[in-house]
Amino acid sequence: MNETMLNLAVDYPLLNAFWTMMMVFLWILWFMLLFRVIGDIFRDDDLSGWGKAGWTVFVIILPFLGVFVYLIARGRGMGEREMKRAQQNEEQFRSYVRQNAGTTSQAEELSRLAELKNHGDITAAEFERAKARVLAA
Repeated sequence: MNETMLNLAVDYPLLNAFWTMMMVFLWILWFMLLFRVIGDIFRDDDLSGWGKAGWTVFVIILPFLGVFVYLIARGRGMGEREMKRAQQNEEQFRSYVRQNAGTTSQAEELSRLAELKNHGDITAAEFERAKARVLAA
């Protein structure tokens, strides 16, 4: 059957182009999968150094078998680790934004307004309006 497909590919140039594109796509897909597995091996904190070395050697020496065995043995954990890593990154990002967004508490805002009033930068009426606005928020 494979020889029949090859003959069809030679007889029809469009099918030959399709076959070439399919092979290139599968080749790129294979490398993406290989790099994803190797990346997961090195990012896994639960795996010991010897475990990482063993899996890496297995994946490099017997790539097809190594990748498929890794996906069978540790595939579920890959998704869980990726989800955990994404949640940690999201929490770090939110924490960074909260720290640097310049948000202040009501007490800090009221003390700043009182300081402005004491220095004469705002009048008592302006202070009362701003205080009401801060307390309403």
